[in-house]
Amino acid sequence: MTEDFIVNAEVRTDAGKGASRRLRKTDSVPAILYGGHKDPVMLSLKYYEVIKHLEHESFYSHILTVNVGGVSEKAVLKDVQRHPAQDIEILHMDFQRVSADEKLHMHVPLHFINEEGCPGVKAGGLVSHSITEVAVACLPKDLPEFIEVDMAAMEANSAIHLSQLKLPAGVEIPELALGEAHDHAVVSIHVRGAGSDEEGGDEAAED
Repeated sequence: MTEDFIVNAEVRTDAGKGASRRLRKTDSVPAILYGGHKDPVMLSLKYYEVIKHLEHESFYSHILTVNVGGVSEKAVLKDVQRHPAQDIEILHMDFQRVSADEKLHMHVPLHFINEEGCPGVKAGGLVSHSITEVAVACLPKDLPEFIEVDMAAMEANSAIHLSQLKLPAGVEIPELALGEAHDHAVVSIHVRGAGSDEEGGDEAAED
């Protein structure tokens, strides 16, 4: 089920680290909305509304509705800055406006399915998830909330690479255009036999 996320914001005029600190003391989060061939706008968000949104994985890879002064704009979340020692403290958020006819570059989470029942795991193989999210390019209407990695047919000492992912229509992985060296393994399964060494097992998993 597709989630609809609405981000309510107010325009702020004070800039700088001091202004941001004062804002956070009022249970608000400083943010910025930019892109879309418009001027950037500094925003103030309600902390507790933001925290609820951030609990949802799909919030990070979803077309959001940002309400500012009665005007709604479509945007995506591009960055969340958290306190280095207190992850629950949000320091700043960046939102990028989206245009229907311009491609987005986003990181999308990977969902691994049929892992426990695949032949490689049943044979005693160890699963290694090398990548848990992937950078994609697509129009806003084609942006997936996640991409499934079906492991049902995976054997021992095998791997699924970026080029083997089943992408939704209109979605591409720009890194693959850089050459075979960038076709990284996403997930691998390897079994260490009684006579095999660690290095050999790793090489088999990357084949």
